Amino acid sequence: MERRKFILTASMAGAGCFLSESKAIYKSNHKFDVPAYLQHVSADFQRDPRKTNLDWFKDARFGLFLHYGLYSILGKGEWSQLTEKIPVAEYARLKNEFKADRFDADFITDLALEAGMKYINITTKHHDGFCLFNSKYDDFTSVHSPARRDLVQELSVQCNKKGLALFLYYSYGVDWRHPYFFPNHVGWDKSRPDYASEQPEYQYKEKADFKKYIQYTHTQFGELLTQYPGVAGIWLDPIMGFYKNPDFFPIAETYQHIRSFQPHTLIAFKQGANGDEDYVAPERTPRAHTEGGPLGLKVWEMNKYKPKEICDTLQPKDIPGSSWGYNTLADGKHVNEHYVVKMLEQAASVNANLLLNIGPKGDGSIPEEDILTLKKIKKISSYLK
Repeated sequence: MERRKFILTASMAGAGCFLSESKAIYKSNHKFDVPAYLQHVSADFQRDPRKTNLDWFKDARFGLFLHYGLYSILGKGEWSQLTEKIPVAEYARLKNEFKADRFDADFITDLALEAGMKYINITTKHHDGFCLFNSKYDDFTSVHSPARRDLVQELSVQCNKKGLALFLYYSYGVDWRHPYFFPNHVGWDKSRPDYASEQPEYQYKEKADFKKYIQYTHTQFGELLTQYPGVAGIWLDPIMGFYKNPDFFPIAETYQHIRSFQPHTLIAFKQGANGDEDYVAPERTPRAHTEGGPLGLKVWEMNKYKPKEICDTLQPKDIPGSSWGYNTLADGKHVNEHYVVKMLEQAASVNANLLLNIGPKGDGSIPEEDILTLKKIKKISSYLK
């Protein structure tokens, strides 16, 4: 804990230097690089990289979503730390069990291609704060676990090799581990688990403390966008943390920061935070989620004519716990290829992409029933011909 606090706080003093230096190095090394998935429109990319990427996205139709992390070991869904009120220190010990010995980026990308998918989105950091990438400013990562692996790097290499685009999910609106994320009483009942006793890891005292969390996220965005070339998009989540406390989050500054590294990189934050998103990405429906309240509906009006992506999952949504991270209660009950084809057709009817989620098991392997489903989708879908 003491080492991690040092990494998250004292080392932040060097974060600004890291960001400026890494940005300069990245731009000098990748100034004219065209991402592999955009090679066929390289001339357009040189003229206007962001528009070219967005035009590609409108036609992409189908992508693979991966929810993978420490929660996969428990097999109770990605919200298990919150729903079971697992103490921060106890949950953190799961890092010592994270081996990911059957996470195979080569197999996953081949499977996505066989299903007719054009891109992959992976949870680089979910609400529990555990990262699947190498970070100089946090040791709560897969690289510092027994796995000793940068899973985002492995996936990036395979995507670039095979012409798939890589999007990076990042939990920006909630972090159940970071010492300076705001507590429940500030305004959102899922900002932290509802613990019966105070967690010594939590250090938030006043609103100004939250700036340390924002600095942390900006530093990690810098790492993601300099360590992995050609990132197609940053996919932010969850939007409710912002809607309940919009004055905590410097949305415009965050978006500008992300775009300063790779100007083609698209940004999505569910149905939208300020209207400057490149596309909207609601769950299971092409409409705004009403729990966003007046602010959410207002931003939806600003964004509703932008490209859409509907995310849905192979695990049934009525399973207790969750349906995105691996859940043993859903074993044998995942939706089949015919249901997925209906999802594709419904997305197509509103001119939206479908981002189809699977939850790898604790060891990183893909559930066998999902493998069988993905192998059949393209063969029976006229939409993907």
